[in-house]
Amino acid sequence: MDQSPTLFKRYLGIDYSGAQNPASSLTGLRVYSATPTQPPIEIHPPPSRRKYWTRHGLAHWLAVELASEPATLVGIDHAFSFPLRYFEKYSLPSHWPTFLHDFHAHWPTDAQNITVDCIRNGLHGNGAQRTGNARWRRLAEERCRAKSAFHFDVQGSVAKSTHAGLPWLRFLRLLLGTQLHFWPFDGWNPPHGSSVVAEVYPALWNRHFPKEGRNSHQHDAYTVARWMQEKDSKHHLINHFLPRLTPTERTIAETEGWILGLD
Repeated sequence: MDQSPTLFKRYLGIDYSGAQNPASSLTGLRVYSATPTQPPIEIHPPPSRRKYWTRHGLAHWLAVELASEPATLVGIDHAFSFPLRYFEKYSLPSHWPTFLHDFHAHWPTDAQNITVDCIRNGLHGNGAQRTGNARWRRLAEERCRAKSAFHFDVQGSVAKSTHAGLPWLRFLRLLLGTQLHFWPFDGWNPPHGSSVVAEVYPALWNRHFPKEGRNSHQHDAYTVARWMQEKDSKHHLINHFLPRLTPTERTIAETEGWILGLD
């Protein structure tokens, strides 16, 4: 076996959930952790009256872990950006931090007791001024046949988790700054030794690993951590950080984002 160093010392696979509000204990929000030498294990939230992770709790836990831990690769299964047509409709620059701030101004789904549906229904925020069409898909979603980030209320949709999760990406970016590399928006080839957060799509790999008693949410988080661990151990991650895209596709993906492992 190749004993040369891996790019990362830890791999966190996160199956995300946009249900309820940021303080809700969510059975669909799961975290698995692996190291170069240890298989993925489930990470439970710190002891409290809540049995499962909350989005608020997970974001704050990640902030502490990523500020202190050695180089960690985090895979989260919701969209990190929107299709170009969204940027065009609202005359937004192709600049991811600006997109995050603008989105948060209209969809403050990290606020206490605020649900995605509260904003969809006009009870809070100003979501009506920043909506998209369920037929709009990013280049990455078209390539892997994933649903649009605006396709709500259907099985397999990531729309709610995306609208709930984007403000927490902003939170981590504001808190940790250059300590954290958001791929590919901060560059396709992450600096050596940095922690990286990337969008993933567990459906690409979850049939490759036996479930071994895990439910679907656990298995998706496990799959992400396991895939990242295996690819890094074989020194293939660098190829996935530099997917085979044309110059035009690469330019689009620098605005829309890309899914790690999708070629």
